[in-house]
Amino acid sequence: MSEAKEQRVRALQAALAAEHAAVYGYGVVGGRIGEGRRTEARAAYDAHRARRDALAREVRDLGGRPVAAAAAYALPFAVPDAPAAARFAAELEERVAAVYSDLVRATEGGRRGEAAGALREAAVRAVRWRGGSVAFPGLAERAGTATASAAPTG
Repeated sequence: MSEAKEQRVRALQAALAAEHAAVYGYGVVGGRIGEGRRTEARAAYDAHRARRDALAREVRDLGGRPVAAAAAYALPFAVPDAPAAARFAAELEERVAAVYSDLVRATEGGRRGEAAGALREAAVRAVRWRGGSVAFPGLAERAGTATASAAPTG
């Protein structure tokens, strides 16, 4: 496999891992979010599942073995109620946006456009959940985050 192809597969795998974590996270959000935002949470969950499945196919098409989801993920903070669930959903989207910003840098052509679209969608969802925005979604949030996916637990 060429170096460029390996770099692309690594970036796709990172995005896939972030989508696995987002799908898991939205399971937590859905269990805690208020009735008024449940449809929004379900739409985000469905969007992340679709992106996860597409990324897994793309990794396989490039000859890679898609990274598996962890059995569980450590939450960055307790999520006991609807306000915490909304904060957590915003955090999930910001982490996903950070990974897609890496994928934009690692790819070109149509794949880059798809990654930019995923970055934009995550940034918009983060704004909706948080009620505010940042200047450069996916970049500013990385200052305090070593990885874009939640850390798996044993």
